[in-house]
Amino acid sequence: MEKLFITNDWQVFSRSLVKYCTRTIYQGHYKSFQPTYINRQWHIDNMEVMRLLSEADRQLGRLDMFSNYIPNIDLYIYMHVVKEANQSSSIEGTQTKIDEVLLDKEDLPSDKRDDWEEVQNYIEAMEWAVKN
Repeated sequence: MEKLFITNDWQVFSRSLVKYCTRTIYQGHYKSFQPTYINRQWHIDNMEVMRLLSEADRQLGRLDMFSNYIPNIDLYIYMHVVKEANQSSSIEGTQTKIDEVLLDKEDLPSDKRDDWEEVQNYIEAMEWAVKN
């Protein structure tokens, strides 16, 4: 099994990363990049990276602990998804406010429904991605 070496030497690391992560598939006259699986053995010889990974693990544990204090974690996450969908859609020019996103389509004026649908599609796509 191949190992990815993480070191302080950027050139050594980048060569290791390219070798580890690159796989080209030839299909007739075309070739395409296909990423390799990441669930492989890692070798980390940089103590600073180990310290940072350990700190990240501790912080994830704290975050998990705080999730026990939220009465309805699914609603909490859904509201963040709604906020993200609304903000990301506004970059593309939709003019929907957060309170409008939470309404039923029939409760909106007809001129707001197209933008509402764009945000709803974004929400559905994010929910699908989480489930799959």
